[in-house]
Amino acid sequence: MTATISVRPNSPAAWAAATRPKTLWIAAIPVIVAAALAWSEGVALDPHQVFLTLAGSILMQVITNLQNDVGYTVRRAETGQRIGLPRATANGWLSVPTVRGAIVGAVALTMLLGLPLVLHSGLPVLLLGLASIVAALSYMGGRWPIAYTPLGELTVFVFFGLAAVSGSYLVFAGSVGPIAWLAAAAVGAHAAAVLAVNNYRDAEHDARTGRRTFAASFGSGPAQRLYTLLMFSPFVLCVGIAWLAVRPLLLVPLLVLPWAMQLRARFCTTVRGDAFTDILFGTVMLEVAFGMLLAAGAVVSRMLGLP
Repeated sequence: MTATISVRPNSPAAWAAATRPKTLWIAAIPVIVAAALAWSEGVALDPHQVFLTLAGSILMQVITNLQNDVGYTVRRAETGQRIGLPRATANGWLSVPTVRGAIVGAVALTMLLGLPLVLHSGLPVLLLGLASIVAALSYMGGRWPIAYTPLGELTVFVFFGLAAVSGSYLVFAGSVGPIAWLAAAAVGAHAAAVLAVNNYRDAEHDARTGRRTFAASFGSGPAQRLYTLLMFSPFVLCVGIAWLAVRPLLLVPLLVLPWAMQLRARFCTTVRGDAFTDILFGTVMLEVAFGMLLAAGAVVSRMLGLP
């Protein structure tokens, strides 16, 4: 069941419930990985570009989380039977107009921060940025929200993996090669796995409220296989990255493979309930560990002058 806690309206705790700070790593890791890979390949990073890219990516996640919070409330999709963290607008901690105003402000700030990056890198970055904003707003907004379809995990894979890593790398290096694309797919798979946990946990509630997520549409077996694919494919891609780059240190993310196996086992054997929130945040931290180890392997390789 959704946790019942006391939160003062319009307080920092209320905004934390709406913005979900623990999930912001999903937006930060793509930029960190892209910067590390670019630097390891001899690119002279501009600190201002790195900061603007990181800030813009994190704001994109904030927009998504705020839209998700208010979208559930407006569509009356939040019921007392939902499992998981409480939503700010559904509990009256923040008003719908207040959160919508914050979304508008976050979008405006994202576009302002992105302007120097567009001037530097051109049309591709502009198109990626606009598409990312549209996707963030469309996840739980508009006439046909992505959250009401089986395409949620695919959307996260594309925008918090392929687009986020390749777009960041494009800003830093001017072009995107196969190593960056493989890294983008690896990061995106783990980001999508986070949503897969969320949707699997809430499948029964979602089905009752009209949300046809992948788990609600296809059932437990396919949802478990999807999570398995999303959790383990990055480790296969990691081997491909190390092989293409001819850098053995890029294999260090394999150190967290046993952790991934443990999370997958818990996902497939745990009864759906509050315990899945721990699995969700464990999956977030696995993505963080995988991405940071990949970035560290790239940085250390260059620092030591290793192949």
